[in-house]
Amino acid sequence: MNFRNAFVSLAAIGALALGGAAQAQNISIGTGGTGGVYYPMGGGFAAALSKHVPGMQATAEVTGGSVANLQLIGTGKPYIGFSMVDAVKDAQSGEGKFKDNKVELRTLLILYPNRMHVVTTSATGIKTLKDLKGKRVSVGDIGSATEVMSTRLLEAAGVEVQRERLSVAESVNAIKDRKIDAFTWVGGLPTAAVTDLANTPGVTIQMIDHSEAIANMNNKYGKLYYADVIPKSVYKGMAADNKIASIANVLVAPAGMSDDTAYKIVKTILEKRDELQSVHAAMKEVRPDTQKSAASPVAFHPGALKYFKEKGIKVD
Repeated sequence: MNFRNAFVSLAAIGALALGGAAQAQNISIGTGGTGGVYYPMGGGFAAALSKHVPGMQATAEVTGGSVANLQLIGTGKPYIGFSMVDAVKDAQSGEGKFKDNKVELRTLLILYPNRMHVVTTSATGIKTLKDLKGKRVSVGDIGSATEVMSTRLLEAAGVEVQRERLSVAESVNAIKDRKIDAFTWVGGLPTAAVTDLANTPGVTIQMIDHSEAIANMNNKYGKLYYADVIPKSVYKGMAADNKIASIANVLVAPAGMSDDTAYKIVKTILEKRDELQSVHAAMKEVRPDTQKSAASPVAFHPGALKYFKEKGIKVD
């Protein structure tokens, strides 16, 4: 095969991978760490797409989280990814960790709310955000939206800490070993790693209220965050509902993804919700009625809009 023919063949393979053709498509789903919600839910999405979309082979990948997922989409390879909307906004506008590296994105689906957890144990004596001053705190894995939101929260609260950058699973192990005093995590309910800590014999979990910092966060970064609670029934040992900041999660794709591929992804995930709810309880919050344009700073993909129109789902 000469060079020109080889180039044409590679281009054809790339075109198939990026979507639109009826032949085999390989789609990778950027998720997060194994202790969070993105990974099991992404695994469920991959299984459903591979099972129900003829010719599509989808796989879920462990990643650092939102920022890493958006960077993967920016490579031009066939990725879709989970992300919090603050990281999506930065990627689309070329700000923060995406300075000089804008990523052209489209929203496929509004997912579940991501709840900020500020977690310690009763043994540390930490009860408020101010008590974190000077303490050893894991603020999330490098390349995660937890790191982004944690930085904004601590900044808004005027609290300086000794920062570690660990995944949620690593953070739980570190707090058990008393290598850190607290950790932050932004995820769905319940998060497996936090459940593990709460269920550890001899440990009483302490969740730190932080909703008072939301106004300062929104004043600087836009109206991305809102007041919410983690009910005391979610994790063993909680003495009261935890007053927190929440933010929406979205599933995003490259702007150049074909309408047909986007349509099939959205259709499959929404129409196989019952099947996917067995993967994680947070899937119950992924519903047709939550698909609203105002929930994401990035426009819906035309393929997603086509499906919504067919089903009478109002997004505005």
